[in-house]
Order: sequence, then structure tokens, then C-alpha cells
Amino acid sequence: MSVTKQETLQQRVNSDRMFERARRTIPGGVNSPVRAFGSVGGNPVFVARAAGATIWDIDGNAYLDYVGSWGPMILGHNHPTVRAAVERAIANGTSFGAPTEAEVELAELVVEIVPSVEVVRLVNSGTEATMSAARLARAVTDRSKVIKFRGGYHGHADIFLVEAGSGAATIGVPSSPGVPSSTAGDTLVAEYNNLPSVERLFDANRDAIACVIVEPVAGNMGCVPPAEGFLEGLRELCTRTGALLIFDEVMTGFRVAPGGAQQLFGVTPDLTTMGKVLGGGLPVGAYGGSEYLMRHIAPDGPVYQAGTLSGNPLATAAGIATLTHLREHPEVYEHIERLGEMMDRGWNALARDEGYPLTWNRVGSMGSVFFTTQPVVDWNSAAAANRDAFTQYFWGMLERGIYLAPSPFEVLFLSAAHTEADIDRTLDAARDVLAEVFSS
Repeated sequence: MSVTKQETLQQRVNSDRMFERARRTIPGGVNSPVRAFGSVGGNPVFVARAAGATIWDIDGNAYLDYVGSWGPMILGHNHPTVRAAVERAIANGTSFGAPTEAEVELAELVVEIVPSVEVVRLVNSGTEATMSAARLARAVTDRSKVIKFRGGYHGHADIFLVEAGSGAATIGVPSSPGVPSSTAGDTLVAEYNNLPSVERLFDANRDAIACVIVEPVAGNMGCVPPAEGFLEGLRELCTRTGALLIFDEVMTGFRVAPGGAQQLFGVTPDLTTMGKVLGGGLPVGAYGGSEYLMRHIAPDGPVYQAGTLSGNPLATAAGIATLTHLREHPEVYEHIERLGEMMDRGWNALARDEGYPLTWNRVGSMGSVFFTTQPVVDWNSAAAANRDAFTQYFWGMLERGIYLAPSPFEVLFLSAAHTEADIDRTLDAARDVLAEVFSS
């Protein structure tokens, strides 16, 4: 079945006007850089509403959505269970700045579900979670240096804006101005899926490395799975040297498996950072680990970290509803895996049988297409893919009503709301778009 451009797709006149209006009062017209379409050109789509696997823009166009609010919407947009939980919570008030039963319940769910977490602290974002986990690691080990991976993005804290992927890469700021050289000097950069590069850093910085932070499935250079033995090797290195292993599961947590990538791959980190799915679409983050490590956090211990709105009652209500639904409905993961396998077969057929120069990577409900015939295993191989082809592909899909992340270094997210018909539609659209892209 051939898919042509949607005859009903309207010009995005209102989005264009809103973008110009936004640029007058907001840097770049957006509140997060990758939303600006800087990597693909043109103006962003302004969204009016969403339900299930569909979003509608302010011009009335409907799109099949694979962004999912950049990961949180594993159940789909505006899920009735989550919406009802938030409505019940908002009837009692929006914020108290005081302890609530809901934040205790959400913490208990995290401890129950995530294998390595015995105690957890709720925060407001993934960035807060990763910067707090790194501070804790430095305090416990009495060391200063942090190892991250080229193309790995862990939020916009100073120590992580070195060779960062995702939005930082697409706007040409791998190391942001404003990050002091003294801070950047404590951040060491290794190559993802390359254990010898990590070993060399440990050898050159003996007894100075506090932690290794890694996305167990890279999601900010596109979707890049861990090579066999890579996560296990990091675990062994950290155990042997006394450094802490931090899994940044802001993206993978509760998504690639109920207990995240650590459950999927059977590797136990010392600290875990979480977000996205954890809040069911509302702003939230968390970091957790063993009883011993987490009791160093104030007020139990001397490592200070605070947040006025941490444990917000609306966010915790959405998070509880989402995690409870996932726990009670394991078929969600089975459904998403079936859709992922359909994507695997479709994209691999486009590469193998129809000869298009592309590579498809997937882990669970996260996937990416790269316009290269080479395996994509790290930042260098991801960055070597054809970005011009991606740009043409992105716009061709958008004109067919398929909404993808506007960057080759982001991932496609599947949700419980997607259907087999959606996957067929997407692959048919991709076939038509690729024929256009590579005929030119």
C-alpha cells in the first residue's frame, strides 16, 4: 500500500505565526533547544492537544506521534487512568511544600520495581537527578573526577556539558560557553561501547575517579544498544577501583523493562537516575541506590540537595498512576515489543531487500534509523550518518502526518497506544519518502 502526502494536511500558518511571536520573548522561540528544529531547518509545530498516539497542532493537523513528549508517554497521551489521578489530586491543591502521602507511595513503588534502589529521593527533573547523583558519588568516594561518554547527554549541569549529544550536538555546542574550565577539567570522556577507552582513563587517573555515568542504552546519539559485555565491564571496573557506577535511566527507566535497563541486562549500578515515565508526563526526576549511599543525603547525612517543589502532588499522582498501571498490566510491554519487532522487520527489509543505505537500532520501545550502511555503536558512527538524508526524511514523514523527533540524535518512542496499523502506516510512509529522498 502506497502512502501519499495527507490531502487533509493544512499549511502550518498558525504555527509559523506563533513561532515568530515566541521568538520575541523566548530564546530561539522555544524552551528547550531541540524543539526549534535547528537540526532539520524550518519552523516547529506548535501542539494544541493530544490523545493516545495522536497529536494535533494549532492549525488542526493530526499527526501520528513517535516523540511521546520525549519519552514519558509510554501509555500514550492523556491516558484516562493518569488523567483521572491528576484530576483527583488537583482538587486538593497544586503544591504544599510539605510532605505528602503520595510522594511516599511513589518512592515505595520505585523501590519495589527498580532492582538496585533501596532508598530514593524525588527531584523535579532528570538534570537535577544526575547532578545530585554525581555530587553524592564525589562525597562518598572523596574523589573529584567523573567519566562520561562522548555523545552521552545527562542534562545541562556544568559537569555534563562536555562532548554532549542530543540537543547540544545539533546546535553545535558540544561544550557550552559558561562552563568553567576548572569544572570541565574534572569530566573525563570515554567512548561508548569501548571498554579500553574507559580503562585508559582509570589508569591515567588512579584513585581520582568518583564515578562513571552512562546511559545503559544510549538515547542521545540516537538509540545505541550496549555491546555485549560493555555494561558488565563497567561494573567490574568500578567495583575494582572503588568508583561508583551510575546508570542514567531517565530515558530507559520503566520503559525498556519495568525495572529499566538494569533489569533487562542484569547489571546492577550503585546509583540510578530516573525521570520521564516516572512522572507520567509531568515534570519529575529521582535518584536512588543502596541504603548506605542514600543515607548520606541531607537531612540524614551531610550531602546537601533540596527542591521546593520536589514531590509535587500532581506529578506524584501521575507517576503513581503510570507505574501502577504498568505493574498491573505487564501486557503493555508485550504489546510494545510486538510493535518493535514489526519495526525491526520493516526497516531491515527496506535496507536489505530494497537497498536503502540505512541502519535501524532498537531496544524495547526505543528505536532509531540512521542513514548509513555501517553499524552504529557509538557517537562517531552515529555522527557519520547522512544528516541531509535525515532532514529530507523528517520533512517527508511530517508531510504524511508522522511526527518524529526533529534531530538525528533523538529516538523514536513506541507506546501502548500505538497499533499494528500505525506501524504499517509508518513503514509505508517511510518507503515512499525514502524513494523520494534517494531518487534525488
